[in-house]
Amino acid sequence: MTIREQTEQLERQRLSPWAMQVTETKGRERYTPPCPIRTEYQRDRDRIIHCKSFRRLMNKTQVFLSPEGDHYRTRLTHTLEVCQIARTIARALHLNEDLTEAIALGHDLGHTPFGHAGEEVLAQVCPHGFVHAAQSVRVVEVLENGGQGLNLTWEVRDGIRCHSHGSQAATLEGRVVRYADKIAYMNHDIDDAIRAGVLSHEDIPEKFRRELGETKSERITAFVTAVVENSGQEIAMDQKHQALYDELRSFMFERVYTNPVAKKEEGKAKEVVRQLYQYFTAHPNKMPEEYRRIMEQTDVHRAVCDYISGMSDRYCIAMFEEIFVPKSWGL
Repeated sequence: MTIREQTEQLERQRLSPWAMQVTETKGRERYTPPCPIRTEYQRDRDRIIHCKSFRRLMNKTQVFLSPEGDHYRTRLTHTLEVCQIARTIARALHLNEDLTEAIALGHDLGHTPFGHAGEEVLAQVCPHGFVHAAQSVRVVEVLENGGQGLNLTWEVRDGIRCHSHGSQAATLEGRVVRYADKIAYMNHDIDDAIRAGVLSHEDIPEKFRRELGETKSERITAFVTAVVENSGQEIAMDQKHQALYDELRSFMFERVYTNPVAKKEEGKAKEVVRQLYQYFTAHPNKMPEEYRRIMEQTDVHRAVCDYISGMSDRYCIAMFEEIFVPKSWGL
């Protein structure tokens, strides 16, 4: 037996009956000969980690736009925290950890520059609409690898598509990532807000500190434990912790996500995205060749949306300055 086949055999023996067995995958759109060492989901994980879109996450906003400081989350560090939480839950429930990891690592590949501010603008101006989860699937199916995509398995793509809103993932592993995403962003956003001076520790209502803990680690442990202890054939928290999560989320929207101090540059960021969209739809020849090919295959709006959504914050600002900000004249 190959190492891969030994791994598959061990999975059949130890995974939950509700876990997704890699040998039962619906497979890839294009056949690829099996790897002698890695399972199909392990290969998906590796393809995601090595792709360009994954690397660009390091310079994409999570909550605080271009923060001055080394310790604020970016879209990349958010992704890694989601992955860690998801793997912890999957392991505790004896689900397929490799599938869970691949979905978690790929779930935000299609996110825009400037976080949800950029997503909001593209959703408004693009006639096709824009949802970052669907764009993440488009990245792995079409945009990566010179237009060939990453050719991931069906289960990984399904988990990425369903990680946020709308229908549930077909696998429990995908549903775990959905919870892990919520747990991760809620708690690291509190941490970043305190670091930024938008919140203080004492601002967190005593109810949450009493029920969930005083620290980020304690809160994450409380929510993860709630998921693990209440999941089986379905993934869920108990009513008490779900209610606490919903209340904490409302608190964060009131105090952080709509806070004028935290969001003071967001209007400018939206205008940058909006003006770039208008410019490139009017001058599509100014886009790189790969996006001009997409325009020929679909339309200019789809191509411009793909181009802008793939930009990092830094590249987006640099492109805006190149096009719209006058330069000093010199000989």
